[in-house]
Amino acid sequence: MNFTFLSKKKIARLSKAPGVYAFKDKGVILYIGKATNILERVKNHFQQPTFRDRLMLNQVKHIGFIKTDSEIEALILEANLIKKYQPKYNVVWRDDKNYFFVGITNEDFPRIFWTHQTKLKPKTYNLKPIYVGPFVDGKALKETLKILRKVFPYRSCRILPKRACLWYHLGRCPAPCLLKSALMKQIGRNQISTIQKESQKNVRNLMRILQGKKFQVLKNLKKEMREASKIQNFEKATKIRDQIWALERVISHAKIFNWLESTTSRIRRSPNSYVWKKTERELKKILKIGKKISRIEAYDVSNIQGQEATGSMVTFIKGLPDKNFYRRFKIKIAGKPNDIAMIEEVLSRRLKHLEWGLPNLILIDGGKAQLNASVKILNQHKSAKSAAISVISLAKKKNELFIEGKKEPILLKSLPREIFNLILQLRDEAHRFAITYHKKLRYKDLIPK
Repeated sequence: MNFTFLSKKKIARLSKAPGVYAFKDKGVILYIGKATNILERVKNHFQQPTFRDRLMLNQVKHIGFIKTDSEIEALILEANLIKKYQPKYNVVWRDDKNYFFVGITNEDFPRIFWTHQTKLKPKTYNLKPIYVGPFVDGKALKETLKILRKVFPYRSCRILPKRACLWYHLGRCPAPCLLKSALMKQIGRNQISTIQKESQKNVRNLMRILQGKKFQVLKNLKKEMREASKIQNFEKATKIRDQIWALERVISHAKIFNWLESTTSRIRRSPNSYVWKKTERELKKILKIGKKISRIEAYDVSNIQGQEATGSMVTFIKGLPDKNFYRRFKIKIAGKPNDIAMIEEVLSRRLKHLEWGLPNLILIDGGKAQLNASVKILNQHKSAKSAAISVISLAKKKNELFIEGKKEPILLKSLPREIFNLILQLRDEAHRFAITYHKKLRYKDLIPK
């Protein structure tokens, strides 16, 4: 990938897409950074310069940019380009605590971790790790690792615990800590070897993604899927297919670190911005409604076999999260897991609080059944019924969007990009908020009383 360079006087012609930008002086690259919106991030350097910016901006003659499909790709590309060009001001600003690296240990069940330093004592990890980096943005890196962990489960604990932790129960870790358990002894060596190989493959693929080799990873996975199908190992083929779909979904994730944007960027995406007006217009077309949409609430439930079930409500005002209106619910119904009943309980309890205000649109995590249950609850409350709240639901497996009043779902990927991003951001934020509360309740249960 090569930068497209423009004169400093032509900042307005920079792309508004996510990507990487560079400041150059007479053929020498001075600084490289990443952005959710390249144009706004670069403008912020000049309009609200920091002390560090003032050291550099007078030398800048040209500004270059490379567009990426997502912010995850921008994060990875930034790391690779800094390593390649070693820009003067990236290095000047660096100290031992600023840059981040991702390490992988050479073990049967490799461990993935992030660190500031690549020279660690051998006694600490027993084996010399391999590193990928440097990454400038620690928060975005950690968030990216969490997201990639959904596709490629890996071990992160330094010392193996005596029992499996929550990461295993969430399907995010192969749990080598269970190797000595009675269950593993019953499974047999062949199965343990299979789990071990899968764990190592997951880690290799994750590291390749962080090195910017996503196409190679996808190509290899598709080849594995075809080979599994040829020998009629359909269970393996289906698992790989789901992994491919999940990886493509993750790579297109466009809201990893927009909370790191500058004040200028937040003003740009303020309630009266053009961005929200365009999004609202597209949303109204899809829902076939004429009323104004400004407040959207998204709901999710989280539980493990019905234990410590929790519900979440997150609120977006004109496209932006407003945590003043976030709410969480400890599910009261007992018995076997029942996502539909849980959603009904959460909505019923929420609608008792009219002092919170009412949304124009509700997004439910689930399929047609969850949508119908939500519509039923809204119709039972006079205030909600009179407010004519629209309801949609998003099914995880194929990212199908179900809309109230429509028989057939719509594939989310077929919708305009701004709607695709908004719906996924709402769903993911509701899920994050629900599972955070669920973990908190689970942790309390583990503490001896």
